[in-house]
Amino acid sequence: MIPRYTRPEMASIWEPQTRFRIWFEIEAHAADALAELGTIPKQAAKTVWEKAKNATFDVARIDEIERETKHDVIAFLTHLAEIVGPEARFVHQGMTSSDVLDTCLNVQLTRAADLLLADLDKVLAALKKRAFEHKMTPTIGRSHGIHAEPMTFGLKLAYAYAEFSRANERLIAARKEVATCAISGAVGTFAQIDPRVEEHVAKAMGLTPEPISTQVIPRDRHAMYFSTLGVIASSVERLAVEIRHLQRTEVLEAEEFFSEGQKGSSAMPHKRNPVLSENLTGLSRMVRAYVTPALENVVLWHERDISHSSAERMMGPDATVTLDFALIRLAGLIDKLLVYPANMQKNLDRLGGLVHSQRVLLALTQKGASREDAYKLVQRNAMPVWRGEGDFLQLLKKDAEVKKYLTDAEIEEQFDLGYHLKHVDTIFRRVFGES
Repeated sequence: MIPRYTRPEMASIWEPQTRFRIWFEIEAHAADALAELGTIPKQAAKTVWEKAKNATFDVARIDEIERETKHDVIAFLTHLAEIVGPEARFVHQGMTSSDVLDTCLNVQLTRAADLLLADLDKVLAALKKRAFEHKMTPTIGRSHGIHAEPMTFGLKLAYAYAEFSRANERLIAARKEVATCAISGAVGTFAQIDPRVEEHVAKAMGLTPEPISTQVIPRDRHAMYFSTLGVIASSVERLAVEIRHLQRTEVLEAEEFFSEGQKGSSAMPHKRNPVLSENLTGLSRMVRAYVTPALENVVLWHERDISHSSAERMMGPDATVTLDFALIRLAGLIDKLLVYPANMQKNLDRLGGLVHSQRVLLALTQKGASREDAYKLVQRNAMPVWRGEGDFLQLLKKDAEVKKYLTDAEIEEQFDLGYHLKHVDTIFRRVFGES
């Protein structure tokens, strides 16, 4: 995490103080369950809460202990004992470090998912607002970066809305999948601790019991979580790249908001660059970079090793913090996006009507021409227009072979822009419902 791309709400989830607070709550809830089962004195569990519930853990002290013990959980438990006193001997009864570490990680990942889901709501709200604003704003659709057929700018935004709606659904599923708790002891057999302790801790921490763990919670759950973040990041970049292309000087159909006093270049005062979209591309790459280690973390030796641990210490905070920042930036970018309908119309007209070529092709086939002949007739009139040697409509009207099938009025009918937009309402209802 670096401050430049970090929002405090997400960063706080990964701060040492938060982590140690979660560790304490796991241990304290486990002590409550053990006390109810008669494994430890009830007064001991009560004392643990009384002494440490409102304590601020000394991170420097824990680090100092860890430098000697070379074990983070033991360092924490030692510090906890300094706070709680003699009753601390009843803490961590029958548990192993992974019970604390893995359960804590999943608490953090679920909290992070909740923030990311709120971020997605902001992105969706911005996309919906702008999509309806430009529902019928004509623009050119492109395939391979080349003018294809007319569409609307609202459809571009509706497409993104549908994509991020799927992202929302995937993240809800990923959150559910990772929201498990394991308090099952060494190698996961519950030999030293009753399964009812796990059930109690899971309920208290807002998780569900892991049906079967080894000494760790299965990492396929985490692989799915980080893969989901990676897919969301790709959706962020897809939309960012679209905006970058639309802002190119030769296109300029949309543009990032340029604030008063903003500078685009240290050398060229005229520049207005798509810096936010380019930034989102870079951030998205970083989120996706954590998908591979998440997948590789699934493969652990037997019931437990720690090859996953070092990777997770980085990827947990970095991937969630980065995506959180990116989603909020994207929501703001869309909300303030400058849209230029006049330039869209200018670009639509740029090819002299060639964007209506398919309609002419189909009209010829409906009047009796074979598809192969119709294609040749349309293409031979289209190619001169590409070279700047005429107007498509006029060339078609002058083509004797075309006129064998279509009158001037029938040819002109194929150049109706509105024809391409007749199902926009249907598409919007599919995406947004009846609103």
